[in-house]
Amino acid sequence: MTVIDSHQHFWRLADFPHSFPPAVGDRLDHDYTEDDLRPLLAECGVEKTILVQSLNDLRETEVYLDLADRVDYVAGVVGWVPLGDPTQCAAALERFAGRRNLVGIRHLIAYEPDPEWLLRPPVLESLGLLANAGLAFEGIPVNDAQFDSLLEAARRLPDLKVVLNHMGNPPVPENGWEPWATQMAEAAALPNMSVKLSVGLALVVRWTWSTDALRKYANFVIERFGSDRVMAGSNWPVILLGASFSEAWHGIEHLIAPLSEDERAAILGETAARIFGLG
Repeated sequence: MTVIDSHQHFWRLADFPHSFPPAVGDRLDHDYTEDDLRPLLAECGVEKTILVQSLNDLRETEVYLDLADRVDYVAGVVGWVPLGDPTQCAAALERFAGRRNLVGIRHLIAYEPDPEWLLRPPVLESLGLLANAGLAFEGIPVNDAQFDSLLEAARRLPDLKVVLNHMGNPPVPENGWEPWATQMAEAAALPNMSVKLSVGLALVVRWTWSTDALRKYANFVIERFGSDRVMAGSNWPVILLGASFSEAWHGIEHLIAPLSEDERAAILGETAARIFGLG
């Protein structure tokens, strides 16, 4: 089994400035590179990663794909293309067609004021192009309305592989449950949807890592989706706001420890390899 971290980022701020939320302050406001991550992966026995976009910027995707060609542990890139314009989207996909490391596309819908942006006809047309190209679409909703739109897009495009980021941002700090649980159950009922067992910025900015606090949410996700649609992800370096890489990765291992060997193998690598089409 190859152990795969299905969700990590890099950034070099001189090349690609980021605008971090006020709650983050300057805690992430410096470079995070492939050399920074390498020893952390080795310490935890992680062999490969999926590098995920952090800007809605085509240039970042180009840089990430070039980086994946030379960094041995980056097995795939989830990039960005202009989904709002199907013609430009098609041109970008054609341009990247020969790049074997492009395995998916993400758009930071949190920055779209329209909660139903994903359901606009041009966006749905572009998502259909992703499906035709065999690329996954990663959804990262930050509120209930965006989550509902992602669910509806997945229903309308059953051939599109939809990967829900960060367990749908469960309400861990307040020990909440609804409407998160109902929406996650709806997501799990869609066979084209899978989920990352990871923690996102919306949660980690107001919470410090606790494996025990995550347990009931992780158990619910795994029970509903099954291990063949759940994949482990660190969300490094964002996770550093609430935990070290080691704390987060070993925490995930503890969360899945009661599962069978085959189920653990799926979550720790095999699911990501299959859904992202890694060789």
